[in-house]
Amino acid sequence: MDRAPGLSVRLKLTLSYAGFLMIAGALPLGAVGVYFMRGLPDHAVYTTGDVLINRSAIVRSFAPVAVLVLGFLLVFGLVGGWLLAGRMLAPLTRITDAARKATGGSLSHRIRLPGRRDELRELADAFDTMLVRLEAHVAEQRRFAANASHELRTPLAIARTLLDVARTDPTRDPAELVDRLHLVNTRAIDLTEALLLLSRADQRSFPREGVDLSLVAEEAVETLLPLAEQRGLTVETTGDGLAPATGSPALLLQMTTNLVHNAIVHNLPEQGAVWVRTTVHPGAVALTVENTGDELPPELVRTLVEPFRRGTDRVRSDHAGVGLGLAIVGSIARAHDGTLTLTPRPSGGLRVTVRLPAEVTGDGHRR
Repeated sequence: MDRAPGLSVRLKLTLSYAGFLMIAGALPLGAVGVYFMRGLPDHAVYTTGDVLINRSAIVRSFAPVAVLVLGFLLVFGLVGGWLLAGRMLAPLTRITDAARKATGGSLSHRIRLPGRRDELRELADAFDTMLVRLEAHVAEQRRFAANASHELRTPLAIARTLLDVARTDPTRDPAELVDRLHLVNTRAIDLTEALLLLSRADQRSFPREGVDLSLVAEEAVETLLPLAEQRGLTVETTGDGLAPATGSPALLLQMTTNLVHNAIVHNLPEQGAVWVRTTVHPGAVALTVENTGDELPPELVRTLVEPFRRGTDRVRSDHAGVGLGLAIVGSIARAHDGTLTLTPRPSGGLRVTVRLPAEVTGDGHRR
């Protein structure tokens, strides 16, 4: 914002300090002057040693002293106020410098204001925390953009290769080329739709309404039940009854579908199982999806929510997806002010829990 130049805060504080000091000094001096002017008789004569003085002489001798005192207070207030204001505003200068560096793109700078806690140090600490989160967010976005570019480029490169081969080999079966191009094009479309869904969830640009998470879970399981039966898996759905939340029904259904789909695809080759459970807690509802599978090291589990992160089984699977399943789940959970927790099961497989705030009733209470 373009602003007209004005007085600095330091100068304003200096003038304020000096002004208050002048007022504090002028009040007692004025009280003494009023006492001399009104409290003493006009023609009274007072003896001080061998000197005879009256009220007028006292007033005449008091006035220069009062002026000198006020002058001293003015100079003292200006000098002391300038130094004191500079000392008090020094943390703000460091915060301003850090903000300018952040504006210029340097997010690694930190204020690290020393001293005990006060308002300015709390502001500096909050600013440092903001820089940490902003730096992490920017790094994540850059990594996401690089991964997305790579993922989008891959199907296009495959399609170009197939077309080049078809052009140089006229005897190649056109039906095979069409089938492979269809698969590549489908993957590109799925990836684009996933990116759009992820962006929509991150921006929180959706209307909110009451949603029963238990019904959403049942719908997702019913939709994916044929895939589970095809792979020889059993799917069990349990719940505490009504699980009221607030949010977008479409996004919450997408979130639940992603979780159930992941649990089905990344499972044992045979006799595997998936458990979908909804629970109600004070002020919150939770959706938990567990599946059997290979044992997962904790360091791998921590990376599964990152976009385009896949384990070895994800690459080989015929339902590998686009690598955004859990990333979309995490984004949708955050957009609904919820949390996502991934825990490896001791016997193998994964337990994923999404915890969302319960629906707020008309009287302001959560169910």
